[in-house]
Amino acid sequence: MGYSVAVYAFSISSGGPNKITEFGQSKFNNVVPLRPASQKWSVAQDRTSLYKPLRKHTHHDEFYVKHAQRFDEVRNAFRETGENGVEGLKMIDAVQRFGIDYHFNEEIEAILQRQYMNVSNHGESIQDLYEVALRFRLLRQQGFHVPADVFNKFKNKEGKFKQDLRKDIKGLLGLYEASQLRIEGEDILDEAERFSSSMLKAGLEHLDHQEATFVEHTLEHPYHKSLARFMAKTFLNDLQGQNGWMTVLQELAKTDFNMVQSTHQRELLQILKWWKDLGLAEELKLARDQPLKWYMWPMAILPDPSLSDQRIELTKPISMIYIIDDIFDVYGTLDELTLFTEAVNKWDIAAFEKLPNYMKICFKILDDIANEISNKVHKEHGWNPVDSLRKAWVSLCNAFLVEAKWFDSGHVPKAHEYLKNGVISSGVHIVLVHSFFLLGHGITRRNVELVDNFPSIITSTAAILRLWDDLGSAKDENQNGHDGSYIECYMKEHQGSSMENARQNVTHMISDLWKRLNKECLSQQPFSASFRQGSLNIARMVPLMYSYDDTQSLPHLEEHMKSLLFEAFPY
Repeated sequence: MGYSVAVYAFSISSGGPNKITEFGQSKFNNVVPLRPASQKWSVAQDRTSLYKPLRKHTHHDEFYVKHAQRFDEVRNAFRETGENGVEGLKMIDAVQRFGIDYHFNEEIEAILQRQYMNVSNHGESIQDLYEVALRFRLLRQQGFHVPADVFNKFKNKEGKFKQDLRKDIKGLLGLYEASQLRIEGEDILDEAERFSSSMLKAGLEHLDHQEATFVEHTLEHPYHKSLARFMAKTFLNDLQGQNGWMTVLQELAKTDFNMVQSTHQRELLQILKWWKDLGLAEELKLARDQPLKWYMWPMAILPDPSLSDQRIELTKPISMIYIIDDIFDVYGTLDELTLFTEAVNKWDIAAFEKLPNYMKICFKILDDIANEISNKVHKEHGWNPVDSLRKAWVSLCNAFLVEAKWFDSGHVPKAHEYLKNGVISSGVHIVLVHSFFLLGHGITRRNVELVDNFPSIITSTAAILRLWDDLGSAKDENQNGHDGSYIECYMKEHQGSSMENARQNVTHMISDLWKRLNKECLSQQPFSASFRQGSLNIARMVPLMYSYDDTQSLPHLEEHMKSLLFEAFPY
């Protein structure tokens, strides 16, 4: 397991910015497994642990009293450190990386508001690269549009970043992390990423193994493009022997992790029962049967523990995206798929009479999900979204049919044509439309029309998913169907282009799409912070969901799932 830039920051000795002290290894022997450690575990197969009784605290009252005491201690620490600029920033960084920031939204907002007003009124006077970079990143994450020119002071007369910064490893890591929040047109942050990554890579040979591992992990998994809760346990295990407010945070984060884990286990029990009762796994033997994997999407998209009902409901349409994809990819003939899509467009069960039984069952489930979610949203938020949900499913099936026709005819579309359709067939629009209504924030006629018609925040996220998926060479588990790819289309369109050039082009496109997504998330309107965060979290989840190994498995996803759902900190 790797390290984070904050681990580095909190582990710097007083001797200077380049001295890394002992961090402590990531110790999974400190975790209590719910199954033998030697037993091989798979996302696609193992559900038995979820049917075991949930853990109960032996001293229930005492546990919650201590938990409440730690909350008070952390709030007091926020009040004390909030007046100290860099110390307050470090504390915010820590609670975010621990995944417990949702408890302290008011404290975080107050500190960052003061920091923003100070920088806005007086400029960025601090000369320490790490502090400037950390403040920039935290403010932008919070939606404050801090100008990128705060980094100009670290350039020389020729307009290049100063070479003596190469000795400031902590500062370079902070600069690299900050550069991940850049938007289109911010050349200085493009240069900051190139400079910091180049200097860090060049310095690897001068670091010991532990230091080098830490730097490599940060370069590969910067905070902005990672899922905080998925990395929280690693961060907690890496920070051993800390004192002061960090010790209190660690204790709070560990108990909070276990409590949230129990919540997720309860949610999964409901999802597994729902999935079993549907009977689709028996009806569609060749289709994917992976409710645990599908549930990981809502876990990532909506991490706030209070959104339990929303995660359960969101898993249902996500499962149907996978099932309908398998129907198009594995089961149906082109004639059947055409009739299926026409029937979905009409949204009439009678139109399915001439279709195979599994298609009838699939549509009936789709209709039930749309109606059930619509009724809940209408009851809680006063708006019936059934038309929006049906319209989204129609768009998805239409896009799937376009791809089926391409494959059946052997037609390879232009790259831009493939991607335009692929943004829809990715299923991201389905997920975010449902998320928008389930969250219930800002449901107005104008916003509903906007979310129905693929706004940039949705298309950017969807394009990241589609292109990242196409970078992979392995197929999904147990799928024998056929999919095209952007790379295939690009290489046919650009005769003579190598596979490596095509992949580099896709990587560059993904980087530009992240800039667009960052810009959308800096905008305070029209979507809520939870919705914007959900869009970011989909993009962050994509590498885990599409990084298949040679055995067509997802080892990183499986490790995260095992850690998040089945391995608790000892009480």
